[in-house]
Amino acid sequence: MPFHAAVEEWFAGTFPRPTRAQRLAWPEIAASRSTLVLAPTGSGKTLAAFLAAIDRLMFSPVPPAGERCRVVYVSPLRALAFDVERNLRAPIAGIARTAELRDIAFHRPSRRRSLSSSS
Repeated sequence: MPFHAAVEEWFAGTFPRPTRAQRLAWPEIAASRSTLVLAPTGSGKTLAAFLAAIDRLMFSPVPPAGERCRVVYVSPLRALAFDVERNLRAPIAGIARTAELRDIAFHRPSRRRSLSSSS
């Protein structure tokens, strides 16, 4: 995994190994290539897609105020957007805990409200 040491440690302590979807997606995402992850429910797609973004948000310098929107998630369904947000809370908290235990500086990602007013 091409992640910060705190992210790798959290992952290794939480999961036995990356899923196939994660193993195949992470190198493509790390190479900044557009990536479509097509896999069954429960195969780790959410973490495959978002772990690189979490890593970048938590361990890279915070950009100037006008450049702070670094991840945009477009959901086809409002309920799915809430599920994704809920499913990412545990990794963010776990990685933050790992970083704190190792005395590693990090930034906790923040969520902005949707610009869309549709529901």
